[in-house]
Amino acid sequence: MGGNRKYIMVQLPEETDLDSEAYKAGYKNIFEIGRERIIRAGKKIKEELENKNKQQKLGEGNIDASKLDFGFRVFKLDSTNMKDVYYNPKELSKDLLSKIEKNIKEDRTPEDLLIQVMLDLGLELSHKIEQKDILGNRVFFVEDNSLVACFDENINFKIIDEIAKIQPLKVVFRDSSFKDDKDKINIEERFKRLSSETIIKVL
Repeated sequence: MGGNRKYIMVQLPEETDLDSEAYKAGYKNIFEIGRERIIRAGKKIKEELENKNKQQKLGEGNIDASKLDFGFRVFKLDSTNMKDVYYNPKELSKDLLSKIEKNIKEDRTPEDLLIQVMLDLGLELSHKIEQKDILGNRVFFVEDNSLVACFDENINFKIIDEIAKIQPLKVVFRDSSFKDDKDKINIEERFKRLSSETIIKVL
């Protein structure tokens, strides 16, 4: 009882037996069963806390179940988001380089990029992640200002000042967010003026 626990559950997507009750209920593999059990466990704990609060005597402290975190995140093991040109540029020919306009795989989402950046920077995947709209761009905030990331293409350059004013510890953009190298240089200059301690990374 009590305490503050964190854990990682790893489950192979082993298929359920076609004749099993789980399969008949719509669970095609063991992973889906595990996910549903975690969801139900969270709901049960919340209900028990709410019922306990209703039975509390006058003067006894209540536990605000709405402020407790019953959520979890699901990740699927995959290959890197980056093309080989990102990791091994010296091994590629000039002909191939001319055909590659972007160094990020086409099927990757902003969330995919964010998780890889968090792993690369050593940030915990359990950190709070918020998403905000700034000048029409989608911006991620990890643990408030521990990391701020925007993976939109052709961003509104005014967003740089808005992010710099927050003074994040680290900030990440994608290479294709900027029109040319001049914009990348301007980023460094803007952060030097408004948030000199911020570490800047471009994918």
